[in-house]
Order: sequence, then structure tokens, then C-alpha cells
Amino acid sequence: MTEPGDITVRGSTFLAFDFGLKRTGVAVGNRLTRTATPQRTIRAEGDARWPPVAAVIAQWQPDALVVGVPFHPDGAAHDNTRRAQRFARQLHGRFGLPVIEIDERYSTTEARAAGARDADAAAAAIILEQFLRSLA
Repeated sequence: MTEPGDITVRGSTFLAFDFGLKRTGVAVGNRLTRTATPQRTIRAEGDARWPPVAAVIAQWQPDALVVGVPFHPDGAAHDNTRRAQRFARQLHGRFGLPVIEIDERYSTTEARAAGARDADAAAAAIILEQFLRSLA
């Protein structure tokens, strides 16, 4: 996968995913404003997730995708780390867009603490803003 510092996408629209087995939050943002807006949470499992993912990608026509990858507080990987990384690889394979993985420890906790009505979509926005801040 592409590292944030390696991004060579000339466009400005990015779509982020906060992957979960049952729910995947989605947010859209752009390079110019360096802000992200929660969109929706896809409530689907397994292959049923792909049609709504394809629809949101078709709607926003992003230049690249960002996926939050969770780790333990000490940085160690766990089962959800590997699941999110697999989802990132599948996104790249299915849609041919650059996919950037971002460490998303505590994004859902942060979204809930901020009072988000849709914590998964808000977490995706937090992940995307973290990525946008990393761009030069």
C-alpha cells in the first residue's frame, strides 16, 4: 500500500473508510481545505459491502482512498489490523485507485467523545483529516 508521504496523486478528492466487520464508516475530503466530512456508514458484511462501496466511489470519483488501520496501543498488530489491511488491498484491486493506510488508533473513541451521531462515519472523517494534514 501507499504510505502518506509517498502520495503522488495530483487530484484533490479523497474518500476514507473506517473498516469494520459489520459497519464501515465513510468520509470525503479534499486537499485544498484539508477537511473531511462524514458521509455515511455502510452496514454490510462480507461481499455485501462491495456494492455500496462501489456506489460511494462512483458518486465522489476520488483520486485516492484512505483506510484506517487499527493497532494495539503499543503498536502491535491484531486481527482487525490484518482485516483492515486486507480491505485496503481489495479496494486497490477492485477499483485501481491508490490506497493509503493510516494508523487509526482511537478514532472511533474520539468520534464518540465528540458526540458524533454516526461514530463510524465521524471516525472515517478523523482518519481522513489526519491523512490530509500529512500532505505537503
